[in-house]
This record gives sequence, C-alpha cells and structure tokens, in this order.
Amino acid sequence: MASFTLPPIHDNPDGGWGPSSSNIPEQFKFKDIPYAPYSKSDKLGRFADWNDTGDTRQTAVGLPSTRDARGQGRSRRDGAQAFGSGTASAFAYFHVEDESSFSLVDNKAAPPRRGGGFTRGRATGRGGMSFTNRGTVQRGGRGGFNNRGGAQRGGRKGWRDWEKTNRTRESSVAISPQWTMLEEIEFHRLAKLKLEVDEPEDIDTYGRVFAYDKSYDRITTKTERPLQLVDRIKYNTTTSDDPVIQQLVSKNVANVYTTDAILSVLMCAPRSVNPWDIVILREGNNLYFDKRDGGPFDTVTVNENASDPPQDPAPPNPNNPAEKTAVPEPPSINSATSLSLEATYINQNFGFQSVQENIAADFAHPNPFYGPEETEPLASCGYRYRVFDLGITEDEDVKICIRTEVDAYVPGPGNPQEGHGLVTIRALNEFDPRAQGAGGAPDWRSKLDSQRGAVVATEMKNNSCKLAKWTVQSVLAGADLMKIGYISRGNPKDNTRHVILSTASMRPTDFAAQLNVSLANGWGIVRTITDLCMKMPEGKYVLIKDPNKSVIRLYAVPMTAFTTEDEDAEGYEGDEPESAA
Repeated sequence: MASFTLPPIHDNPDGGWGPSSSNIPEQFKFKDIPYAPYSKSDKLGRFADWNDTGDTRQTAVGLPSTRDARGQGRSRRDGAQAFGSGTASAFAYFHVEDESSFSLVDNKAAPPRRGGGFTRGRATGRGGMSFTNRGTVQRGGRGGFNNRGGAQRGGRKGWRDWEKTNRTRESSVAISPQWTMLEEIEFHRLAKLKLEVDEPEDIDTYGRVFAYDKSYDRITTKTERPLQLVDRIKYNTTTSDDPVIQQLVSKNVANVYTTDAILSVLMCAPRSVNPWDIVILREGNNLYFDKRDGGPFDTVTVNENASDPPQDPAPPNPNNPAEKTAVPEPPSINSATSLSLEATYINQNFGFQSVQENIAADFAHPNPFYGPEETEPLASCGYRYRVFDLGITEDEDVKICIRTEVDAYVPGPGNPQEGHGLVTIRALNEFDPRAQGAGGAPDWRSKLDSQRGAVVATEMKNNSCKLAKWTVQSVLAGADLMKIGYISRGNPKDNTRHVILSTASMRPTDFAAQLNVSLANGWGIVRTITDLCMKMPEGKYVLIKDPNKSVIRLYAVPMTAFTTEDEDAEGYEGDEPESAA
C-alpha cells in the first residue's frame, strides 16, 4: 500500500513570507535563473497581445525594430502595453544571427517619384505641404490649412468654436442660502418615465371664443399681410389666484391643481435648455403648481434648442472700474431678451388679429377674471377645466385638475361648448437669418412656399421645446386644430413692424408624433413630481431647472418666499425675460 509523507518544510529564518534566499535547498535547480523585473508603479495591460503586428521580439532583445520611421506600427495605446514588453527578456530564445543576416533582394526598377520636379500651377508632396495657385498653404492629412486662407484645425469641431463665448446662464430665480435642497433629478432619468392616462373629465367651461378667420390659411409670401396691433385683454392668472379652482378645491374635485402652461413645461422638461421654476404649495392633501409673476411663463423663447442660441451681452464686471463706470449700451434687437419680448408680442397680436369678432360662441360661464370695472374689450379666450386621473391602480385616488385654454373655434356642425372645432393659435417668428442665433434658418420669403419642409424641419430643431409645449397645451385642452403662423420682420433691422407670410394648420396629436413628443412620458414626470411632493410635509417648495445643466432640483422654501415684500427685500432676478423657458 502506497504511503504519503510530507516533504520537509524549510522555515524562513528571516521571519518573512516565502523561502529565504539564504536557505534555498540545493535540490532546487532554478535559483540562479533571472526573472523579469517588476515594479508596483508599472502599468499592467495585456499579458499577451496576439493582434500586435510589430516585431516586439527584436525590440525585447535590443535589436533594431523593423517598423517604418513614420510610426505607423504604433497600434497600441500608451499605457495599454503588454506586460514585460519594456524590459529585456532573458527567457526568450531567438535565432538572432539568422534573422539579422536575412535580407530580401528586389531586382525591380524603382518607380518614378510622384510630384518630382515642377508641376504646372502647384507643387505637391506626399504627406507634406502643397502650395496652391491661390497663394495659400495646404497641409496634407486631416485638418491643416484650407485653400481659402483659413486655418481649419482638425475638422471635427463646430464652425468658429474659438470665437464662441462661454454660455453661462443665470438662474431664473435667486437661490437663497436658507433654502434646503431636497431632491435632484437628471433629465435622462426623467426621459425613462412613462404613465398612460385615460381621457379626461370636463368639469366646466368659461369665457367666449371668436371664429377663426380662414382667409389667413390662404396667405402666401406673395400675398403677405401686415401684423396689426390689437388692444385686447387676456389674463394669465396663476393657479392659486384662480377663483374657479378655489371653488373646485372646496368640492374636492382633485388632489393636484395647475394650468396647462405650467404643466406643459414640466411635461416637456427633458427638452428645455433655458432655466425655469415652478412654485409648489402643499396644503393638506392638495398640491398647487404655481408660477411667479413676471417669471419665465409670461414670455416666449426664440431658438432655445439651437446649437448657437441668441445671447444677451455679458453684464459689466463690478470689480473692473472701467466697466463699472461705462454707460450701458442699449440691448441689441437680436439679443435673447429683445427676441423673447418680440416673440411674445407677435404671439399675442397674431391670435387677436386672426379671429372674426363678429362671430362668437359663449361657453357655459363668462370669463372669471373680467371684473365689472374693466372697460377694454376681452380677447378671444375660452377656459376648460378638465380632470385627469393619474392613478396606477383602481385604489389610488390621484387626480389633477387643469385649467386649459383655447383661442378660437372653426364654425361647423359641432358645438364649441362641447369641445367641437376648438383651435389654439400660435406664431413662429423670423428675425434675421444672418444674425447670431438664427440657427441656420433659411430665408422664409424665398423658401416658405417652395421648400416648406426645410423651414419646418429647421424650426422643429431650433424650437423643439417651444413647439412641444404648444402641442402639449393643445392636447390637454382637447383642441381639434392647431394654427401656427409664420411671421417675419418687414425689415431685418426693424423689430417693430412685422408681416404674416403663411399659416399652417395641423392636428395636435399628429404634430406630437412628428415632434416625437411622448405624452405618456410627460404624465410619468408629473406623477413622479407629485409623489415626491406628497411625501413632504405641508409647506412651500420650488422646482428649479438648473441654468447650465440638464438637472431639476426641488427646494424647500419659507412660506413668505415669492411674495411682493420678500422679492423687494431679497432682490430676486426672476423677472428678467432672458430666463424665459
């Protein structure tokens, strides 16, 4: 029977791990074999690189490499080298003499050199410099100098990137140190949310709408009409100040109350670039989504999603005495602030002008914001209060009441009070195709009739967020049609006179599909923010979009925040139109 005996164990007299160099048994024949040095600071890459075409063996033993002198054999990244490739390999065995003495004899005649001598008009060299007949220098390879005298580096960046200033935007509201940040959500997380919502329930209707003038659908660039200044009153009251919503709260119609303008910003948040903020008030079991007076909801943005959007001039540096004492220049008509005010003016007046005031349809109740002391005429506007069920299961009772707005109606067999033929009216504006911030838009006067698709595609790219918000508002209001006017300046240098070049008509649901607007994603965002606020104690909160990052943050603020006295004391900057979203 075989027996097993343990081999003799030689302890390390030095007290360390492993065998001692002074106590290695004689029967171990490998003690004099050298080993590859290794340092802890060396980078470990691949132990073996089977894809390496270079002659690393000759390099390892100190022979000259067969790679070409231009360094084309450098196929591996720096720092990702095979282990041990930088040290002399004492274990490798090569037929050094045979390999070094071998050579290939080529008896073919050498081909003539290309580009040798003088060529007519230019002199070229492979991989070198070419002197063109324009008198400029053109370098071979990617990038270099182009043949029109401009130094174009790399060819990968945008056009004239080095001239673009660092675009840092200011927040739509000054964040006080007393505020507490409760949550931070990135846009890519919001884009993954989804919630299917059923058809809403109509609670009540208020206001009066006029008939849409169909002659505006037949306007072309050759039969343009001037945009007129129409003096009408249109209210944009926030949620908490709405008397109808206060009545509905007393009847416990829903848990969440807001307006379509506020909700569309939240539903289209992943598309937004400019900063915005929503004031959230929790009282008992109810939530109110409010806006600030003079905040970003009162103005319309221009080319917000363009790669090079309009910019405002940088404010003077308070630490620079020269800038501090300089007289501030008047803002340019193509700055972000001026364009935002111009777009708001165009939107309002186009909606007032494109209706027939002699044909009207009254809703169930008169306008709730029009007092008896008002003398100026009301604009065409109808309010529909609708309730959407956001519950995931039948046991959940999460309902949101929204005040939606429609601007006109199309006369037909249906009754506008029941939601038939309702229309929302919006306007896109062209300022100067050659100005900074135009976003590469084509000239509307020459392209709108012949290449409308190119104009629409450019607007969908440059104003993706604005068009998405308009579409969501139309869907929430239950409008059958959405009218978008194309309005341009009479003179690119004059922002006071405008002309109507065309009017497009589309169904909101179809346009949402073209814009790739997901209402299910928007409802998922609303439900997520609602659940987040419902977990918080009663109080006032503010949801702020970061001015320079794709992030929204929820802050807990004092109950006195955003009141008139508090704004005067703290000097909030939210009423500046450049922060419009």
